Amino acid sequence: MLDIKFIRENPDLVREALQKRQFSEPIDDVLALDERRRRLLTEVESLRAKRKAGSKEIGAFLKSMEELQVPPVPGGRVLKAEEVVLPQDVADKVNELSEEMRQMGDRIKALDEQVGAIEEQLNDLLLRIPNIPHPSVHIGKDESDNVVVRSWGEAQKYDFPPRPHWELGEALDIIDFERGVKLSGTRFYVLKGQGAHLQRALISFMLDLHIGKHGYTEMYPPFMVKRECMVGSGNLPKFADNLYHDEEDDFWFVPTAEVPLTNLHRDEILTPGTLPLYYVAYTPCFRREKMSAGKDTRGIKRGHQFDKVELYKFVAPDSSDEELEKMVGDAEEICRRLDIPYRVLQLCTGDLGFAATKSYDIEMWAHGCGEWLEVSSCSNCGDFQARRANIRFRPQSGAKLQFVHTLNGSGLALPRVLITILENYQQGDGSIVVPEALRPYTGFEVMK
Repeated sequence: MLDIKFIRENPDLVREALQKRQFSEPIDDVLALDERRRRLLTEVESLRAKRKAGSKEIGAFLKSMEELQVPPVPGGRVLKAEEVVLPQDVADKVNELSEEMRQMGDRIKALDEQVGAIEEQLNDLLLRIPNIPHPSVHIGKDESDNVVVRSWGEAQKYDFPPRPHWELGEALDIIDFERGVKLSGTRFYVLKGQGAHLQRALISFMLDLHIGKHGYTEMYPPFMVKRECMVGSGNLPKFADNLYHDEEDDFWFVPTAEVPLTNLHRDEILTPGTLPLYYVAYTPCFRREKMSAGKDTRGIKRGHQFDKVELYKFVAPDSSDEELEKMVGDAEEICRRLDIPYRVLQLCTGDLGFAATKSYDIEMWAHGCGEWLEVSSCSNCGDFQARRANIRFRPQSGAKLQFVHTLNGSGLALPRVLITILENYQQGDGSIVVPEALRPYTGFEVMK
């Protein structure tokens, strides 16, 4: 979420940034609502000040009542306030002020309701505005304008026609498309035998490397979360149509572990010395894939359910750019250890994710499909998610509170890594050699 004060003070900058992102969010509506809200708040504050002054005035009149010379009562009984008859001029003044206070109270209540309605509209608009691109992000309209910043490895040369993974998987009886559709419909499949084992081996291998070498703490979060978690991470309200939702309990199935990891520290103030925090988590991911209707219908490249190992960081603002480069390097190491060619792209403004201010994609080469497959997207979100989830920290004791910066990235995403292994390690006889880094996890060296 963008800071409303920042939008108010830099409207042209925000408009220009959103144009670069190919977004047309109603900044003028945001500013108009903000101006109206502040005007009403000023009126409310003025009325409350007047009501406070009026209450003091009434108190002064009532105080004068105590100072009246009241005749003694037989038996020494103390008169109750309602038994004391005020002089007519005092009583009239008290009644007049009391009526003014009542009318002010009614007006304040009505204004508070108006402010509440405006703030709800304003908040809804602010939640739909994407993050502003980092100054280093180049301008572009879509993925065709992304820039390759480096590449590693060379594609193998085969003395036979390489086959796509859907043919290899069926021939080896490690992927069952027909029964996947029977169970759940299109874009579902079943991994069998060595195929399921290879998937499990990949997850364990990636987790172990990120934990043991890169310094991440493993987390195993819930796969369903509350609505406020989706809001905090930036998925709601903008992308509700692409999420799976249990309406009865208002649970949302995670589209990525980024969602629960973002909200681990929601509404918290992190103490000095806490940052940085590195987390890694495996979860299945659930997405409706409405935005990709008709794309990649063959094979296991794109489905409504897939597995992913997610990297996540909470860091101080002055280190987030450096931390992004380190995160990309952590994800790249997985590719190198699997010995599969890959390339790193910096995303242009038009291809940035909603919450990201700067992003890199990592794509691995799939020889059978003859294409680059995205296996990771690493992003610096700045304080965008932290504002939504109210995550702050103190740099040192007594220092002013600041919002943390959050970063996320795939480390890596399945099943596309599985695809690249099948297609790049295929042999002429239809077997698949297991990458050396995975053999301690599989217990077998060849799938055949």
